[in-house]
Amino acid sequence: MNIKRVSIAGVFVLAVFGIFLFTQDSKDKTQNNIVNSSNISTVSAQDLRNEFGQAYSKEVEKTGEVVEIDMVASEGKVKIYEDTKTKVWNYNGQVPGPEIRVDLGDKVKVNFTNNLPDETTVHWHGVRVPNAMDGVPGVTQEPIQTGESFVYEFTPKDAGTFWFHPHVRGSEQLERGLYGTLIVEDEISKKYSQDEVWVIDDWRMTEDKQVDPNFMSMHDLAHDGRWGSTVTTNGSLDKKLNARPGERIRLRMVNSSNGRVYRLGFGGLDAKVIAVDGMYVKETFDASGFEFAPGNRIDVDIKVPKDASGEEFNIYDNFTRYSNKLGSIEVSGEPVETPQFSYPTNKKVPDWREADFVDTDKKYNLNARMGRGGIQWTINGKAYPNIDPFELEYDKFNKIKFVNESSRLHPMHLHGQFFKVISRNGKPAEENYFRDTVLVGPRESIEIGTVPLDKGKWLNHCHIQEHADAGMITAVEVK
Repeated sequence: MNIKRVSIAGVFVLAVFGIFLFTQDSKDKTQNNIVNSSNISTVSAQDLRNEFGQAYSKEVEKTGEVVEIDMVASEGKVKIYEDTKTKVWNYNGQVPGPEIRVDLGDKVKVNFTNNLPDETTVHWHGVRVPNAMDGVPGVTQEPIQTGESFVYEFTPKDAGTFWFHPHVRGSEQLERGLYGTLIVEDEISKKYSQDEVWVIDDWRMTEDKQVDPNFMSMHDLAHDGRWGSTVTTNGSLDKKLNARPGERIRLRMVNSSNGRVYRLGFGGLDAKVIAVDGMYVKETFDASGFEFAPGNRIDVDIKVPKDASGEEFNIYDNFTRYSNKLGSIEVSGEPVETPQFSYPTNKKVPDWREADFVDTDKKYNLNARMGRGGIQWTINGKAYPNIDPFELEYDKFNKIKFVNESSRLHPMHLHGQFFKVISRNGKPAEENYFRDTVLVGPRESIEIGTVPLDKGKWLNHCHIQEHADAGMITAVEVK
């Protein structure tokens, strides 16, 4: 993978930004899940695999249908602001790129052409694809050069909300506008009054309302990546969803930002999370307060009150001291009957409450250091491409630990499989759902459990694009 470095004297960087990245703790003071004489259990990794059962499938029943799309990455202009057009990179002339919708079991065939002035690939984030279709240069395919084409072909194994983006210099290519969505529908999807996708992004703009070309800045590398002050939903500064009283809406939200985390609010609406990162939860929960990191998706079931005609409900972010309006639901017209059906859930999501009795043999220490080209973000003291992939056992319970030794945020994304958060800072986590991306806070330790059902070499990396491009990438190999 092509990684850019920024050169500057290490002493100057630390003095100017005060980032305190380099923690040299001699011991990991979080719990190490060691079974002692006062904490005896006969639980085993096989027991935890058995508890997983068929929480999600190894394969999918194919419909025989093929959804084929031609997709071109190129330079262009879009209208974010009323008074000007902004130069972007895009898929099929739009930002976000095309919304690809398929039924579970359909084959997806994307005839991709690169007309950018840079090499690129397409990664299908969260989709369990054949390894060769994962879109990672140097791992699963060669970069697609300017003027070249590549055919991505796969059958998604899971229904849900997924997205796609480049895996070459993401700090620039995503920020310029290269991302789109893949929606895999099941029968439940069609029961809603509306099924909408909102792609949330933030942009750092120049005074003339163009994308700031200062990528991989020292400030962004030393902090939580590139955060912009212009927040858009589906490319709009004022996204509105029109609804009638009584409607039931499935709102699929995607965080495509380089580094920004959102804490969601729903303005008093009855809004329940039914899926995280594309996968149904075991039990629904209130969507307000969910911390929505780069790479995350959530599906929210919203019931519009029948007496709400004429009202406007704002959906917002308050992760920082400054609130951002993400969009609004404007209610008008005569009431309609609310579709009546049970919340879609996955009762097979394992609890894994006794996972602490199984030792953790795979640990990732997240930190940073000064390298020849400036700041390097590291995993276990190494920066990509200098990595040592861990092996994960196919169709068996595996436990992994992330230990954030830095003072920055790291949304860690594991390709090729879903996982469940087991503990945070040594205490059992109350998460009844799978993920493919988890936000690891400063000095925080998180344990996850996974049963890999897809073989191959898969990346494991920070989804803050600047951290990834500065080395915070490793890999796992499922055998």
